[in-house]
Amino acid sequence: MTNAIELPFVSVIVPCRNEIRFLGRCLDSILAGDYPASRLEVLAVDGRSTDGTRELIEQYAARDGRVRMVDNPQATTPVALNRGIEAARGNVIARVDAHAAIAPEYLCRAVAHLETSGASNVGGPMRTLAQDAGPWAGPIVAALSHRFGVGNSYFRVGSEEPRWVDTVFGGCWPREVFEIVGRFNPELRRSQDMEFSLRLKANGLGTLLAPDVRSDYYARTRPADFIRHNFVNGQWAVLPFVFSTVIPVSLRHLIPLGFALALLAAVAAVPWSAEPLGLVTVPYAIANGIASARVAIKERKLPYLFRMPVVFFALHFSYGVGSIAGALEVAAMRLRPVRWKEKSCAPQP
Repeated sequence: MTNAIELPFVSVIVPCRNEIRFLGRCLDSILAGDYPASRLEVLAVDGRSTDGTRELIEQYAARDGRVRMVDNPQATTPVALNRGIEAARGNVIARVDAHAAIAPEYLCRAVAHLETSGASNVGGPMRTLAQDAGPWAGPIVAALSHRFGVGNSYFRVGSEEPRWVDTVFGGCWPREVFEIVGRFNPELRRSQDMEFSLRLKANGLGTLLAPDVRSDYYARTRPADFIRHNFVNGQWAVLPFVFSTVIPVSLRHLIPLGFALALLAAVAAVPWSAEPLGLVTVPYAIANGIASARVAIKERKLPYLFRMPVVFFALHFSYGVGSIAGALEVAAMRLRPVRWKEKSCAPQP
C-alpha cells in the first residue's frame, strides 16, 4: 500500500445535526490524516442543523474540495448514512461520528485490514474523553471504558489483538457489502450500527476490531445528560426487535433490563419480605464496590472510591429502566402493528 494510485477511493460519511461544538475537530482529524488526498472524500450529511453547523460545513467545502455537504431532511442517523452511501463515489465507505476524532493513520490501517483479513467491516477501539469538565466527568469516562460498566463491548474496553466482534465504533466497509445485505434500517434512530453488523454476520460476513485503528470519542459527562442518554440507549436496546429481521442486539444490551426488573420487583416485595431485595442488591453492591475500588486504585484518586459506585449504578439502572420503557412500547406496537418498510434497507438494484 505504498502507491496512492493502488489505494481504493474512500468516502467518509459524517452524520451530523447541530454539532457546531464538535464537527470542526472531527473534520480536521479526517483531513489531516495520512490517507492520500486524491483518494479521499468527506461527506458531511447534515440533518437541517440550526446552530451554525451547515455554515461550518460550507466553510470547509469552500477551502477543501474533498468536503461535500449532503442534505438529510429526515434528520436521523440511519437516513444520513443511507444518503451518504448513495452520494458516495468511493469503493470503500467509512463512517466517522461527529463526536469523534480519528488518528492520522486510521483510514490507511482500516483499509489495510479490509484487504488482508477477509473482514467486511473494520473498526477499532475508541478512547472515551469527557465533553465537559466537572467532578463526575472522570468517573463517567472510567465507567464507559470498564468491563463492569459496559460488558464485553471491546470497542469501548479495548483489545490487545485483532478480534472478531459483533460491532465496532464507526466502521469501514467495501461498497459491495451494501449490495449484499442492504442499507441501514431507517427505522432505527439508534442501534442501527449493531443491527447492520448482525445482518452482516447472518450473511456469513465478519466484523473485525483492530487495535491499531484508533479514535477518540467525546462522551456526555454532565450527570443529567449521562442518565438521559443511557435511558434512551436502553430504550433502543429493545425497540429494534420491532423493526429488524434478525436479533438486533447482543446479550450484554439486555442484562441491564434484567437487573432493573429484578431490583424493582425486589423493592415491590419489601412489604412482605426483604430477602429478595438483599438477593439483588448485595451481590451487585459487592461487584460494584470491587470494580469501583479497582478504578480508584488505577486512577490514584480517592474520590473515585465514592463516586464510581454511583456512576456504575446510574449507568446500569437508567439503561435498564429505559429498556423497560422500550419493552412497554414494543408491547403497545404489537397491539397496533407497525409495518416495517423492508424495502428501505433491502439491497438496492
